[in-house]
Amino acid sequence: MTGGRAAGESDEPNTPAIEYQGYRIRPTPYQTERQYQTAGIIEKNFPDGPKQHRFVRADTHHNRDDAVAFAISKAKQIIDLQGDRMFT
Repeated sequence: MTGGRAAGESDEPNTPAIEYQGYRIRPTPYQTERQYQTAGIIEKNFPDGPKQHRFVRADTHHNRDDAVAFAISKAKQIIDLQGDRMFT
């Protein structure tokens, strides 16, 4: 067996999802070139099943905690601006 992970997949512990206006936000920052890339997943349950929207932004941070906080902020902004349209 060979180990490894997909590009952008974090080897850091998962951050718990937070609820915001009926959506779940899961920050998923990953380390790249000694910094943490802003990334996350926005999820919502619908009658036909759950849907998710993954996002990655160009913003980087010196530590994981800052990247998590910024990913949550960006996810809230996406939700506020796009709502359910993000899933189409």
